[in-house]
Amino acid sequence: MRKLLFGLFGVFVGLMPVVGDAHAEGLQFDTSDPLYMLSTNEVLSETALTYWDNVLRLEETVSYGLNNRLAVGINVNFQQDFDGSEDGFGAVDLGATYRVGTADSNSARIISDVLFGLKFGGSSRVRTPDYADSTYYAGYRFGRQWAGVTLAATIKSSWIFDDDRGMAYIDFMPEAYFRIANDWRLGAQFTLRKATDSHYNQEWLGGKIIKQYGRTQYGAHLDYEFESDDLQVGVNVNILF
Repeated sequence: MRKLLFGLFGVFVGLMPVVGDAHAEGLQFDTSDPLYMLSTNEVLSETALTYWDNVLRLEETVSYGLNNRLAVGINVNFQQDFDGSEDGFGAVDLGATYRVGTADSNSARIISDVLFGLKFGGSSRVRTPDYADSTYYAGYRFGRQWAGVTLAATIKSSWIFDDDRGMAYIDFMPEAYFRIANDWRLGAQFTLRKATDSHYNQEWLGGKIIKQYGRTQYGAHLDYEFESDDLQVGVNVNILF
């Protein structure tokens, strides 16, 4: 199963630059693009509903563009556990993205961003991973946009401060995002997580499909985690103001 999924992922990524050069329309409002950056005074609302392992989670993220290089955001979420007691609000996530390199600033046209933030509070039953008190994170994202395809990767490190569950982990997340038409998008992403506690190591492979209507995007995604055999499905709505 793992070899099959990785093979399909490789074929999908390999075909993108070949068939993805024709559709530049809508790039300005393509908020699901992994290298998207808010412009000055723009506001982005991202609403997501996800189901996995008998848990339903509703998330809302609101981001604001302070200028063309710096955006700040807040994320809150609530989950319902249908097979246990892990119900309630999860940690609040306060984060920011700073664009350190634009496509016009280098000959390779590589875009790069620095990510940083803090997660805190929430119900003692739904903090993650496994009910940690607070989590600090920082990361670096880079990639390139063509008219029809974006290839990007993110390296993100997280530090969890908790008397009983303190740990650290690092995520490596390559992603391919394809504009197959003026208003349709496809994406594929792999996440490799390595933690100081090997119990939290993860390998996620996922795909998504996006439909765009002006400044609004509707999406659906399917993700599979190899370590635990978890399958995750979800829908999301992005609205750009």
